[in-house]
Amino acid sequence: MITSLAWKNVWRNKTRSFTVIAAVTVGVFAGVFAMAAINSSIVQRIDAAVNEELSHIQVNNREFRSSSDIQNIIADPGEVVSVLEKTPGVTNFTGRIIVRGIASTAGGSAGVEITGINVDREKQMFTLSERLIPGTGSYFDSDTRLNSAFIGEKLAKELYIIRYILTPEAFRSLEEAGIPAAVTEKLRSIEGERFPTEKKLSEACAGLLTSGEMKKYSLNIREAAWSYREGSKIILSFLDVSGNQTGAAFRICGIYRTNNDFFEATSLFVPEDELRRLTGLEEGQYHRFIARLENDDLTGKATSEIREALPGLEVLNWKEIQTDLAMITDYVNQIYGIFMVLILAALSFGIVNTMLMSVLERTRELGMLSAIGMNRRRIFSMIMLESIFLSVVGGFAGMAVSGIVIGITGHTGINLVKYSEGLEAFGYSAHLYPTIGGDFFIMLTVLIVLTGIISAIYPARKALQMNPVEALRGE
Repeated sequence: MITSLAWKNVWRNKTRSFTVIAAVTVGVFAGVFAMAAINSSIVQRIDAAVNEELSHIQVNNREFRSSSDIQNIIADPGEVVSVLEKTPGVTNFTGRIIVRGIASTAGGSAGVEITGINVDREKQMFTLSERLIPGTGSYFDSDTRLNSAFIGEKLAKELYIIRYILTPEAFRSLEEAGIPAAVTEKLRSIEGERFPTEKKLSEACAGLLTSGEMKKYSLNIREAAWSYREGSKIILSFLDVSGNQTGAAFRICGIYRTNNDFFEATSLFVPEDELRRLTGLEEGQYHRFIARLENDDLTGKATSEIREALPGLEVLNWKEIQTDLAMITDYVNQIYGIFMVLILAALSFGIVNTMLMSVLERTRELGMLSAIGMNRRRIFSMIMLESIFLSVVGGFAGMAVSGIVIGITGHTGINLVKYSEGLEAFGYSAHLYPTIGGDFFIMLTVLIVLTGIISAIYPARKALQMNPVEALRGE
């Protein structure tokens, strides 16, 4: 009976109740959607770290990471292979040769980490080959008389391999993208002119277009003008095993694009046989082994087992290498909980205010209920249930709206291209696909119920403090 009575009381003043429920709905939706967007960014960053940059586990010579000396190879690679083959959860592994050197072209030079890889095994273990920019070649599939190199877009820009030219094809691309003819006509004066950087192109366009047009169409112009001559050549210079300066010309077989500018600017990949021949390293010698696991949950256990079996080597997992990302990952649920507690705490003030008004308006009614025998515990329970109903209805409505919006945006994505430069500098994607686990909604349900209970305490206590006789006399 108390439950039924409390539910009816909630809807006695529909306008007020709907206002509170709407406030809770919007607050819960805002919190859940924000958490889903943040979670998406973290999930994408972890996926990139594991599938494109680090793998789950790395095994190195203990001195290699600190010195980068080409001589610091793994002394017994056969032992490493044996341990990795026997470790439960390891699905694939491969060795890498890593040297530090200089990449240069006629336009510029940059320091790089040159990684010699087993092309077939790396393709099975990583998704970097899928990051190939269309029109820039392939992932080591083309035949060339020169050595082959797979490089990042950021490095290609620093070496001025990528240029910006508004060709007739670029203008057709702009027209297909819906750019007004008035805008493209203004750009005709720089048709065919080569710009070595995005900045130079932007400066030229800024002199022809209004600030509003630049703000709206600069990205489309930059993408249309992006130009690369397939098969461009770079010179790689580095030290061989004897400490002598060596190097060779490499043909760029393809250019990859990730969400990590630093990785793109410094990581360059070549077939291990070509790098082995130039450095003088013998067959089977490696600086690093990388291993993939069945799932990320096995990372800690597998790392411990490999570390115990290979005490003379440095064994690290991606969490130990990317400590900042690991910290966020490990504490993400606590962070979400704190964020939602703050939002629900703010909403609770609205619920307290509504319930207090409801109690004060029903002074005579509550006095009458007390006079006819309803005890204090039942009155307290009724007020508590009214508050909980308001919180739960608004909370579930907010979660329902959140689920729908997350489902839609999780498919279409949220484009934050305006902030791409800043986000990608830290390795985060500018295109988010909101997602969040079911455990978060369970935690949120508990928090919503607690919010309703806490919000009802003061109004319920206020109701219990009323004297039945005085309440019946009140108007």
